Amino acid sequence: MIRRLLVANRGEIARRIFATCRGLGVETVAVHSDADRDAPFVAEADLAVRLPGNTPAETYLRIEEILAAARRAGADAVHPGYGFLAENAEFAAAVADAGLTWVGPKAKAIAAMGDKSAAKALLADAGVPVLPTWIDGDQVTGFPVLVKASAGGGGRGMRIVRDAAGLAEAVASARREAAVAFGDGTVFIEPYVERGRHVEVQIFGDTHGMVVALGERDCSIQRRHQKIVEEAPAVMEPELRARLHAAAVAAGRAVEYVGAGTVEFLLTPAGEFFFLEMNTRLQVEHPVTEAVSGLDLVRLQLLVAEGEPLPLAAAPPTDGHAIEVRLCAEDPAQGFRPATGVLHRFAVPGVSGEFAPTRGLRLDSGVTDGSTVSVHYDSMLAKLVAWAPTRAEAARALAGALARAELHGVATNRDLLVRVLRSREFGAVEVDTGFLDRHPDVFVPLLPADQLPVVALAAALASAAGRRAEVRVLAAVPSGWRNVPAYPQVSRFTAPDGGEIEVRYRLDRTGRLAEWSTAGRAGGAAPAAAPDALAGMDADGTPDGQPPAVTLVEAAPDRVVLDVAGVRRAFRVHRVGPEVFVDGPDGAAALTELPRFPLPTAELAVGSLLAPLPGAVARVHVAVGQRVAAGDLLLTLEAMKLEHPVLAPADGVVAELPVPAGGQVDTGTVLAVVDPEEDNR
Repeated sequence: MIRRLLVANRGEIARRIFATCRGLGVETVAVHSDADRDAPFVAEADLAVRLPGNTPAETYLRIEEILAAARRAGADAVHPGYGFLAENAEFAAAVADAGLTWVGPKAKAIAAMGDKSAAKALLADAGVPVLPTWIDGDQVTGFPVLVKASAGGGGRGMRIVRDAAGLAEAVASARREAAVAFGDGTVFIEPYVERGRHVEVQIFGDTHGMVVALGERDCSIQRRHQKIVEEAPAVMEPELRARLHAAAVAAGRAVEYVGAGTVEFLLTPAGEFFFLEMNTRLQVEHPVTEAVSGLDLVRLQLLVAEGEPLPLAAAPPTDGHAIEVRLCAEDPAQGFRPATGVLHRFAVPGVSGEFAPTRGLRLDSGVTDGSTVSVHYDSMLAKLVAWAPTRAEAARALAGALARAELHGVATNRDLLVRVLRSREFGAVEVDTGFLDRHPDVFVPLLPADQLPVVALAAALASAAGRRAEVRVLAAVPSGWRNVPAYPQVSRFTAPDGGEIEVRYRLDRTGRLAEWSTAGRAGGAAPAAAPDALAGMDADGTPDGQPPAVTLVEAAPDRVVLDVAGVRRAFRVHRVGPEVFVDGPDGAAALTELPRFPLPTAELAVGSLLAPLPGAVARVHVAVGQRVAAGDLLLTLEAMKLEHPVLAPADGVVAELPVPAGGQVDTGTVLAVVDPEEDNR
């Protein structure tokens, strides 16, 4: 039996495995990079071993370092989690050769499925339907096509190509990204099916020859080929489900599969299905299967690794419906670019359980209040799962919990997830892998632009209340009260889009809001303070004696209640230094209060392009003095396992390239300067 288990991974999956181990009485060992030394998963392990360095290549991808950690900690088994070395046959073999128990499939099965193009050929011989595969771009017979990494998953190394002109660059880019993420830059090409659904089957095998299907999941809602919403069971006809399960079991038997695995299929609108790949590990989305089956898949993994037979010969009947979302550190205002920083508050209301099968709302997170989201790893912060008797109830409960969550300090994709769950099309099961491309409305922030002035007013009143609570003289005088009404209180904030919004307000002697107004300067795609019927309203009412538009009900440092046009609205306010996080009934906003007397700063040269996040300059595609057109690729920044193109903002000439290829940069570093061409018309 396994006595002490080392988890060769990090974040929420390490915490998930540790949770099951605690219930079984198995001791746990964490390995961690320097960047992760204070992470929650390290604190929760019984023992922890440092892997010197920060990047995956220095730490979580080093087989010898992990085996040495297992020896030092006295572990007798290794669980790879998912990602990193989870689907590395060499690692699985090395663990076994070291005399340790490997919690996963045999190395030969991992190798057979690890080369996705070879896996398709193998399973085609086993009778599983597959799409054509091309290794060389010259072999492609039609478009659109999908370029895919042969190793790994998670959407990395994948590119849709719709014509021959873009194929060569897509293949080269996919190879680079796959090499960074998985240490293997091999890619292949297959036809891209429009409006296809991504449905996968959870299989489990044991060392006694049993392979069973434990249900399926629909993972069709994807962004950049990465799943963001998953659900179980998939909505489909029983006959199609039976055929899918049979094909998945056939795939498992073809490689004598042991442990947890997932066979992924593409369903066409015509009802056909084709094998995509087999993930020889536990999937990120396994909690939805646990929710509807009542099984603990990590527990089954450990039992099978110990040589026990599977305790079931077929999938148990499903109960209810479960939906999972992946909450990621991404900045919607910057095209969902991965975000970094300190997570000042991470609170989700109504959670009924963590890291284990549960009814209601389940949270599996790799972060807590105060966690630092670094540039070195994947952007996923947590998975939130809702179980309910019906699909509609699960979607509503999940959307409600997400909308009310307090996520402060790091930008996230929360609003996108809520919009998807509340969309008519999702409710009607009109989903496929192109869902987000067809529904740009789901990318609109939850907080309407015309509500930002009221949110900024709440932030200003809360900040004033906080300052007032700290004063030692004239404490009875309301903050914001002015003896001369011509001079109101003024607060200025940076808005979520990078623009500015100015709030002017005045309180009377009783603390009543006498008047208020806002003005703004746009900094992005939307104005910082969009025109709205509330901005500029006089709190005393309109000249014809109508009731007050905005009445201050309560103002405390952490809570402001306003009566807006007869509707009372409560705002939760959390301040960290100059940052003010406001959560209200219509959505959330992160504002930064600007100093009244800002210090002078160095002026950037016109045409300066700044690093949006910390990373490394992977390639420089232009030279100083080169003429470029708007949209031309200047250089590529590599961060959080992804490539981020830096494009010319306008026609001009490259004046400076201060950072060479391979150079490390912080947020705000000047990457290039493009002198814009003068318009002489």
